[in-house]
Amino acid sequence: MKPTEPVIDVIGLTIERDAPILRGIDWRVRRGEHWVILGANGSGKTSMLRALTGYLPPTAGTIRVLGETYGRTDWRDLRTRVGLVSSSVVQMMPDGESALNAVVSGKYAMIGYWGKMRGEDRRRAMRILRQVEAAALAARPWQQLSQGERQRVLIGRALMAAPKLLILDEPCAGLDPVARERFLQFLERLAGRRGAPALVLVTHHVEEIMPAFSHVLIVKAGRVVAAGPRERALTSRTLSGAFGEVVRLKRAGGRFTLTVRPVSSLAA
Repeated sequence: MKPTEPVIDVIGLTIERDAPILRGIDWRVRRGEHWVILGANGSGKTSMLRALTGYLPPTAGTIRVLGETYGRTDWRDLRTRVGLVSSSVVQMMPDGESALNAVVSGKYAMIGYWGKMRGEDRRRAMRILRQVEAAALAARPWQQLSQGERQRVLIGRALMAAPKLLILDEPCAGLDPVARERFLQFLERLAGRRGAPALVLVTHHVEEIMPAFSHVLIVKAGRVVAAGPRERALTSRTLSGAFGEVVRLKRAGGRFTLTVRPVSSLAA
C-alpha cells in the first residue's frame, strides 16, 4: 500500500440478491481518519462490512482495501491485515482459551490457539495486552471474562497482526452503561496513539461517537444519506432522514445525544 493510497476506496458499490442490498455506494477513508458507520436496522451497515471483508461479493462497482482491489487479490490474505471485532468472533472463541492465547491467535488468523507458543509471540502478546489495558487478564479463560473485557481482548487479538484497518462491528452491544463508557474511553485513547490503525466503528447510537472519530457515513436502505467530516455529515436533518423520524441532535463536551419528537396523541 502506497502512503498516498486511501485505506478504503469504494466506488459505485452495488449488491443485489433477490432484492437490492447496497445501491451505488461511494466511500473513501484516508489515512489518519477514523469513521463511524451509522444507520437503523436493515440500513446496509452489516452488508457493507461483509463486502469489505470479501464475504459478500459485489454485483457491480469497485472495492479497494489497503491498496488491494477485490477480484484481483486473494482476499483471504488481505483479511490477515484487517482487524475485525464482531459478535461472530466472540461466539466462536473456546470457553477455555486464555486471554493471552486469544491474542496470539490473531497473528495466525485462527480461532482457538494450539501448539507450543513461541517466545516472541508471547512477548508481543503481553505488550499488546498492556496496550489494551488488559495485562491482568492474560491467564484468565474466555468464559470468565466480562463482555467489556472480551472486547478489549478481541481488539488485542486484531492488533497482533499489526493491521492498518480495524473494524469494530457494534462492539458495545450487550455492555451495561458503565462498561460501555469505559470501553468508549478506551477506544478514544487507542485512536489517539501514534501509529494507530484507521478505525471504522459500526453503531446505531450517536452516544457512542467519541471525539476521535473524525468522519461519519450515514446509510439508509442501502444508500448513502451523508458522508464526510463529522461536523458536516452528522446533523439533525441527516439523522431524521436516516431513521425516518424527526430527531434532534445535541452536542455537549464533544459527545452527542439524540432525542425523538414525542407523539402528541394516539388515535382512539
